[in-house]
Amino acid sequence: MNLIESFLTALDSLLANKMRAILTMLGIIIGVAAVIALVSIGNGVNNMIVDEVQSMGSNLISISTDMEESGGKQALSVGDMEALSDSLNVPAAELVSAEVRGTQQVVYNGESLSLTVSGVSPDHFTINNLEFLLGDGLTQDDMDSKARTAVLGATTATDLFGDGEYPIGQQVKINGVSYEVVGVLEQKGSQLPTLNPDERVYIPMTTAQTRLYPERASGSERAVHAISVQVVNEDQMDAATGQIRAMLRERHELEAGDADDFAIYSQTDILDSFNTITSTFTLFLGAIAGISLLVGGIGIMNIMLVSVTERTREIGIRKAVGALKRDILIQFLIESLSLSLLGGLIGIVLGVFGANALSSGLMGVVPGINGGTISMAAGFAALVGLVFGLYPAWRAAGLRPIEALRYE
Repeated sequence: MNLIESFLTALDSLLANKMRAILTMLGIIIGVAAVIALVSIGNGVNNMIVDEVQSMGSNLISISTDMEESGGKQALSVGDMEALSDSLNVPAAELVSAEVRGTQQVVYNGESLSLTVSGVSPDHFTINNLEFLLGDGLTQDDMDSKARTAVLGATTATDLFGDGEYPIGQQVKINGVSYEVVGVLEQKGSQLPTLNPDERVYIPMTTAQTRLYPERASGSERAVHAISVQVVNEDQMDAATGQIRAMLRERHELEAGDADDFAIYSQTDILDSFNTITSTFTLFLGAIAGISLLVGGIGIMNIMLVSVTERTREIGIRKAVGALKRDILIQFLIESLSLSLLGGLIGIVLGVFGANALSSGLMGVVPGINGGTISMAAGFAALVGLVFGLYPAWRAAGLRPIEALRYE
């Protein structure tokens, strides 16, 4: 008997017990659908994070205080920013900005919002690829005079002023003090609250340090929470990192054996960290969904054993008229594979639909559905059918014709 005949015989057997075949396939259908849906959502989250980080620029280095090594006190200062801005100290740096931030009440015309208010230096907007919809950014004059001026994120401007009122020139209150709105940023968009510029207010860093965040660094200088450095190009990232570390260690008077009291992150470092987390998360989701496939495989084995018992006399007749052991083995393996592959195909359709429904309806994440995920799920379904169908097929092929013909 050739493969085509074996397949047709297996198909006839399955069609003779449609309901049983459908119920047997449910475990495979659910397992494949779950694998595709959950892994696709995990991939979507990873893609979203990569896009968010890359939107800030591929040649950006971020510096923050290592609170453990600094004894819980901010280690970075305005002096550090000024030293890193000097091209003699860090030749690979193109632009440098610093930031202090915290949560404040922002009020306009009775509307009060609890928002992140960041004190930044003028180059912050350029370094972070933030474009202006209305007005312009903060200037060096604003920094020097500690001006009460503010730039609003797109969402903040809409929440405070609505769609009809022109915000430029209006006064908003931050911590009870009035600030003039001089700019509104274009919508940037972010699924990560800590990176979302749309929901922030930006004021001059010197103003913020005087009125909102008076913290001092380890020395007597004003503290900053973060420093951003835009490197000349991506090829200079390693050189810039080395120059920054050497400069800050010198300024912080760290000895050769002392640990850094600051942390330096490049975009590559951030992406690698996120990729590690999301890959583990995706693998965990896939493993949970894979359990359903194993349960489905056990169901296939159970039904195939029942089928062997029911068709013992049929097997005896086929052997008596010349069917070889391998013909019986192949026939039952094909039945098992047909169950798992058909269940896998239905599961793929449901998995793609489920991933899109869950992502758009509940999470707002674009699912990362790809051929690799689908192929993996389909291949695993086929493997389950083969492995769990092997024992029933071997048992059917091993029946002796005389005993099988006597079976009632």
